[in-house]
Amino acid sequence: MTSKKASDFYKNLLDENEDIIFDTKTQNGSPVKYELALLEKKGNQLFPIYTKDEYGRNVKLEFDNDEYNIIKISEYREPELIHDYQTKNKINVNTFLSKYLSKQADNDALRFIESLTERFVKLKRGDCMFVNDSSGPQKKYLYNLLEEKGFNKDFLYRKETTYSVGSSNLFKM
Repeated sequence: MTSKKASDFYKNLLDENEDIIFDTKTQNGSPVKYELALLEKKGNQLFPIYTKDEYGRNVKLEFDNDEYNIIKISEYREPELIHDYQTKNKINVNTFLSKYLSKQADNDALRFIESLTERFVKLKRGDCMFVNDSSGPQKKYLYNLLEEKGFNKDFLYRKETTYSVGSSNLFKM
């Protein structure tokens, strides 16, 4: 692959990455941060490459492979997958939006609703309303409505769907 093609591919990945609505913040109970790097075969690297840590400090990048140099490194937003109850598969939010909303753990759920709200406001979409209400009557009404649509009551009352690595099942579905 030529340097120009690799650079263009890297730029396209970052451009597509801007459309991620709901990105992964934790994995197996631990906070995560993803980065995307552009590498080149070892040559004369004139300047060292730096990145910022969680406190905003510049940190020099050291690469363990002697054959390659890091040319660029950028933050990368890995899409969070959510459980599609109807298909029993995990899907990303863009698929969820196109499949279920095109026409028609509590912290993660709240973050998801906030991410969707921000996205719809940014796109100036007025065809959907997000309400974060945890009152008893509201929940009961929603659970009854979903049960009528075929959703299992036990599934609706569950608070968590993923467990830490120490657990025997990563996903309890």
